[in-house]
Amino acid sequence: MKVEIYSDVVCPWCYIGHTRFARAVERYRAKGGEVEVAFRPFQLAPDAESNGELTLKWAAAKFGGAERAAQMFGHVSEVAAEDGLALDFDHSIQANTFDAHRLIQLAGEQGKGEEALYALFRAHFTDGLDVGSREVLAGLADEIGVRADLDGEDGAAAVKEELSRARSLGVSSVPLFLFEGQFAVSGAQPEDTLLAALEEVAERTGQSPAAGQVEAHAWPRLPER
Repeated sequence: MKVEIYSDVVCPWCYIGHTRFARAVERYRAKGGEVEVAFRPFQLAPDAESNGELTLKWAAAKFGGAERAAQMFGHVSEVAAEDGLALDFDHSIQANTFDAHRLIQLAGEQGKGEEALYALFRAHFTDGLDVGSREVLAGLADEIGVRADLDGEDGAAAVKEELSRARSLGVSSVPLFLFEGQFAVSGAQPEDTLLAALEEVAERTGQSPAAGQVEAHAWPRLPER
């Protein structure tokens, strides 16, 4: 089964969603299922500048003040902690993520897309690094053994094409899990829900390792434009 995951590396719910989905996939594979995952780019703030601004300050201006921003990040940090993730919003830096998505694209071409994705999540949410900085991205590429010339145009055309495809599909929030190009589940759903989605799509498409054991759900289909 092919699953495409649309996400952004500065999106905390994406970090949580990816973590839960990875665990659901482990359980699904233990039952004999096969999954191929593709990481697709989405930018929550495509006009954001990579100027070293702290995420808290950026969010305070965007979401109605520092108190409101702190409440939002406090809630998502508590949810993330339940999944074993430490989110440090006191030091995270707001960034334009286009080049980060280029790194994921190039890493994916070299069989290391997942490593790049999680390296970027950790860099932004745990290590307080600027994932909009090409110097930082070059360092992460070296760490995971990926060849990436981000000072040139490597990966740029592919990322632009995928961002355009996301718009044409109507993707407006992330994370979004697209199963077999037609069944969509949106949001950082619980692990059990994501496992149920894998099982149901497998049953619907004749790939189920345990047919007949899945409760029916009405997963929505993305609009075609």
